[in-house]
Amino acid sequence: MRQCVRVPGGLGVLWALTVCVLVLCVAPAAPHPQCLDFKPPFRPLRELQFCIMYKEFGCCDFEKDQQLRAKYYRIMDNFDYYGYANCAGFVLEMICQECSPFAAHLFDAEDPTTPVRTIPGLCPDYCSQFWNECRSTIPLLSDDPHIAVVKEDRTRLCRYLELDDADYCYPHLLSDQKLTLNLGRVQSDVDGCLQLCLEEVANGLRNPLAMVHANDGTHRFFVAEQVGLVWTYLPDRSKLEKPFLNITKVVLTSSWEGDERGFLGLTFHPKHKYNRKLYVYYSVEVGFDERIRISEFQVSAHDMNVVDHASERVILEIDEPASNHNGGQLLFADDGYLYVFTGDGGMAGDPFGKYGNAQNKSALLGKVLRIDVDNNNRGPLYRIPPDNPFVQDWGARPEVYAYGVRNMWRCSVDRGDPRTKEGKGRIFCGDVGQNKFEEIDIIEKGRNFGWRAKEGFSCYDKKLCANSSLDDVLPIYAYPHTMGKSVTGGYVYRGCEYPNMNGMYIFGDFMSGRLMSLQEDRNTGTWKYNEVCMGKGMTCAFPGLINNYHQYIISFAEDEAGELYFMSTGVPSATSPSGVVYKVVDPSRRAPPRHCHYDPLPVRVKSNLIKFVPQETLTGLEQPRKAKPQPQPTDSSDWLQELVDRLGLPDGATPPLPTTTTKPPRRKGRRRKGQTGTESVPELQNGMVRLVGGEKGQSDRGRVELYVNGEWGTVCDDLWNINNAEVVCRQLGFTRALKAAKNSEFGEGKDLRILLDDVQCDGTESSLLDCQHTGVGTNNCAHYEDAGVICGTSGHIIEV
Repeated sequence: MRQCVRVPGGLGVLWALTVCVLVLCVAPAAPHPQCLDFKPPFRPLRELQFCIMYKEFGCCDFEKDQQLRAKYYRIMDNFDYYGYANCAGFVLEMICQECSPFAAHLFDAEDPTTPVRTIPGLCPDYCSQFWNECRSTIPLLSDDPHIAVVKEDRTRLCRYLELDDADYCYPHLLSDQKLTLNLGRVQSDVDGCLQLCLEEVANGLRNPLAMVHANDGTHRFFVAEQVGLVWTYLPDRSKLEKPFLNITKVVLTSSWEGDERGFLGLTFHPKHKYNRKLYVYYSVEVGFDERIRISEFQVSAHDMNVVDHASERVILEIDEPASNHNGGQLLFADDGYLYVFTGDGGMAGDPFGKYGNAQNKSALLGKVLRIDVDNNNRGPLYRIPPDNPFVQDWGARPEVYAYGVRNMWRCSVDRGDPRTKEGKGRIFCGDVGQNKFEEIDIIEKGRNFGWRAKEGFSCYDKKLCANSSLDDVLPIYAYPHTMGKSVTGGYVYRGCEYPNMNGMYIFGDFMSGRLMSLQEDRNTGTWKYNEVCMGKGMTCAFPGLINNYHQYIISFAEDEAGELYFMSTGVPSATSPSGVVYKVVDPSRRAPPRHCHYDPLPVRVKSNLIKFVPQETLTGLEQPRKAKPQPQPTDSSDWLQELVDRLGLPDGATPPLPTTTTKPPRRKGRRRKGQTGTESVPELQNGMVRLVGGEKGQSDRGRVELYVNGEWGTVCDDLWNINNAEVVCRQLGFTRALKAAKNSEFGEGKDLRILLDDVQCDGTESSLLDCQHTGVGTNNCAHYEDAGVICGTSGHIIEV
């Protein structure tokens, strides 16, 4: 059985030359492990016995391995000893490439709508050796009619078996450390930014701020909108036409962007399957007062997908002195009690009373409350758990579990490691800061989380901060407002489908749109930070996956199986239907097939169903095409010259170095037949852009300058965001935008006019002129607000 092939000297020289040509002409391929079922590779539960080279990690489980073994013996039974001795290794290697982590590349299977190759993509030197020694096996390996036509012509056959992306041809990909070094790990760039992908789950929602499940075995999920509507989704992601809950007439909110009032929280009772109870948290107006209200509802006894609206019982109401900082989280922890997370009452700096609401244990604002709502059908609506920390403190409300919080937005309970249960029961929260820092906390009984004395790790109220009795607990992580200005707390991933993400706390920022992660160092108890990026290049080129999302990250969620989701919107208004629910996907590794299988309990539906139709698409990457032009016969076996010809280089020319003045280097395999390697310089046209002010050699970043009606000018950054940057970067030929730079980060274009102000793009426009703006030359800003971008490509690591 062959494990490797020696490349003959002459071919080795040619291969080295070809690598040089490719390095000079095109960008290197980014690692993209993928299987023939269009999912990431995995570690088999049972060790493979036949394709043992992929027993640790690949695309085959034991069942598939045995199928390939049977196929191998069916083929080899046709040969005598001599044929067996010469060809067994070739046949085994080709059959077992179905188990390769890069199987989809090798079999050209990234487009699921077209048939895959019957023989994997072979490197030319290996193909020639295979043809010379074992071409008699070809009819047994493949039923491709074109292979049957060209199999007697080595040159034509090997050209047909070539891959568009030569980095992945067999067997050279095995020795390519760029591809194999971190195989099976979450990919990260030079700055440690983890590259994940997304799957669109629901859309057309108005500020979706909560997604919960009933933990009843049905695997339904319920998505709440800020206006006071809750929708039911079935496991197949179809939506019930009739709302689960509709209290829009009593919920207090508005269409103003950034209004923090509204329907803010939802959770199901741990025993919902038996008592049909759920709890909601919303803003309400009573007379001239604004309040937050926590109510109990019951699901209808006649329809498990509709709440009995007449069953509402108000558990608790708290006066709100201002319209912001309303908190909004409800959850049941492992102890069975209901936790309520309130804001500090609003305005800046918690100005209420001598020390503020958050430090005042006799106030319910700025707190984590814990109450017992079990067995409340008779008697009080809730009781005080006997071990609440301040039940013996005459100056404190007995509901208080922890205090000193500003405006905790989104908290979650850690399910614990699936195997060891380590971390189980911890409550993580994101606490929105004042004007300098955002923080992540783990809630501890009876503890003071510092506000308004502290914001993050720093002092806010210096007099309170110096008080020796403060005894506050510090956050596990805090970040400055240069990174984001409104934290959205997330979840510790404990799902089954993506083992590499286990233990990773993933959260975000509402204003900056950053996705972030923390991972605990068990030895030191500290938390390591990594930013989360959308996968670059081919990383997310799986069917159904996308690599972009709307900026305003509102909330995170788990489904009943523990998989991770988040919700964001393009317009932060309670009435804008631009909200989307995304599932987080790790493209580097998945669980073995059937390992995460579950059978949802049946759901009796009395409403019409609305089928889910995805709206989002993968950006910055041309989708691969399976159709391959028929190779033309050639008298020459000089495949290096043929490759140079295909790259469009004139005879004797030196391959040009890549340049990103107007376009980034091409990725291998993206040139279409008939294109040349040189392009004429286009005439200046309205809407063209250029980047100015980046450091030497960094043509992927700079101040955005726009050409309109015969002059170049700058763009003001009043509303400059990542969607605008995407338009510019794609116009310049880059695959994505990494940053929307503001405040003249790349210098001021003082010699030019400001041509555009208040630019608002969806991200799909052809140029900035197609986006909404105030009009060419109309502005109310200055050059110290000149906008810029940092762009990225699939073949380059960008330092942000």
